[in-house]
Amino acid sequence: MALTVSYFAWVRERMGIADEVIDPPADVATVADLVEWLARRDERGALAFAEPGRIRAAVGGAMAGPDAVIGDEVALFPPVTGG
Repeated sequence: MALTVSYFAWVRERMGIADEVIDPPADVATVADLVEWLARRDERGALAFAEPGRIRAAVGGAMAGPDAVIGDEVALFPPVTGG
């Protein structure tokens, strides 16, 4: 399954890219699974996702929790604050 993953703010800086199309293993079904897999994939992922509890996600443009099933588009970013 092709999945477009977009990275924002310091997640993008640590990953070194803004987005990518990946084909994760079949057992990667949720946002939490994806973050865990990305953290294990390489050094950039290990750095970006060292604290998975700090990562926020959107699936298909809608905010999603760690247990949300991934679709064909996922955005990963740090917590944001308003002002």
